[in-house]
Amino acid sequence: MSWDREGAYVIDVQVSAEHIDELGHANNAVYVSWLERCAWSHSQSLGLGIEDYRRLDRAMAVLRHEIDYLASAYEGDRLQLATWICESDQRLRMKRQFQLVRPADGATLLRAQTTFVCIELSSGKPKRMPPEFVEGYGKALVEPYPLEL
Repeated sequence: MSWDREGAYVIDVQVSAEHIDELGHANNAVYVSWLERCAWSHSQSLGLGIEDYRRLDRAMAVLRHEIDYLASAYEGDRLQLATWICESDQRLRMKRQFQLVRPADGATLLRAQTTFVCIELSSGKPKRMPPEFVEGYGKALVEPYPLEL
């Protein structure tokens, strides 16, 4: 697969009938759920699952999504969604970039960037990243690619 950068964390996505809207393609809101699924899977692979979030009373919550929808996905399409952590201030904020590809024709269907802020789960307020987040997410940090939105 030709990814925008090396070191991609990749999940497989299968487009099913429930993802299709009245226009006959995957609904744009479904793509956001795929981004979330990919981010969670990557976090778990780095040793930061929901159990760790609860134990540490911290979470990386979405502050902003920026999405370029480049082409449509259709029922039956088998897709691959890649993510990279491209920025972290190691205090409150972190950014991920994503690329969604249809391997059958090599088309990139989506590029996205999500900004996260670290919060304290018990209060919902911004709170400094614990050392486990700095270390865990830090080992996956790559240089960002320009995102033209």
